[in-house]
Amino acid sequence: MPSDVRGALVQRVSALPDGPLDVTWLPAETPRLPLGRIRLHWEPASLAGWDVTAHLGLATTEVLLASWPAAPDDWQRLVRPTIHEVLGLCAALAVATAALDLSNRLAQV
Repeated sequence: MPSDVRGALVQRVSALPDGPLDVTWLPAETPRLPLGRIRLHWEPASLAGWDVTAHLGLATTEVLLASWPAAPDDWQRLVRPTIHEVLGLCAALAVATAALDLSNRLAQV
């Protein structure tokens, strides 16, 4: 991972078990993650494999979503199901929030 980045911002996760995990580098000066977005960070583990962490952007902060210490070299296959499910939940919550906001606005008319 380049020294001037905080990690990789997940852009898209395939629903297929062997599908792609598309990311872009997240610059080090980025203050925090946008709501519902996931940042991955990985570095070589002390003995073998990779130490991988995922952070989730919430409304006012970001939280540790998961960590996979000493993950194998193909760690993307290991983390993909978790990332896919969390992004699906975030999308569902965004739709529910938008529907609730619309309902509240219509009730005020």
